[in-house]
Amino acid sequence: MQRIAIVGVTGRVGSRLARELLARGHRVTGIARNTADVPPQAGLSLQSADASRSESLAPVLAGHDVVVSAARFDGGPNAQVIVDGVRAAGVPRLLVVGGAGSLEVAPGVALIDTPEFPEAYRAEAAAGRAFLQALREVADLDWTFVSPAAVFEPGERTGVFRVGGDSLPVDAQGHSAISMEDYAIAFADEIEHPAHPRQRISVGY
Repeated sequence: MQRIAIVGVTGRVGSRLARELLARGHRVTGIARNTADVPPQAGLSLQSADASRSESLAPVLAGHDVVVSAARFDGGPNAQVIVDGVRAAGVPRLLVVGGAGSLEVAPGVALIDTPEFPEAYRAEAAAGRAFLQALREVADLDWTFVSPAAVFEPGERTGVFRVGGDSLPVDAQGHSAISMEDYAIAFADEIEHPAHPRQRISVGY
């Protein structure tokens, strides 16, 4: 059992990560600006904090084994705020819910830089890429950035998926997808069995 803090627990991904980790017997602290609408769950404690300020985050992160950042990139806390908060709290591990935009579709070519990348997602993807670039300069924390496939929506929990590296995961039919439920399994596996320190990994079918 580990003590895991999830920043952004009210989001679609954060809530599913909490559910998966609680089912595995971990103690989870859900952190958000407003936690009033989070349903009670055994093993889940809630803390309100302003994730845009490291000095607000640090006190609620202290005492945990792992911090998970599941907050949005565009309009959410940047990497420096999260890293400073984790450092100040003395937590050794940070895992980040990443995005697909920074994954490579060809050597040196990110998905966000392709002509067909949807404009509606560009700001979030650009902020996510900047977050990852900042993390790659961090040498004093054990961090992992977990990018989902391109289509990332609620769906079935199958337990069947592939974990890769910096390339966009694509199946035999050319589709790039992962359900949030299966992503949560892969993410929890990485927490329980650390295999990718200071790396970005991808999850897809």
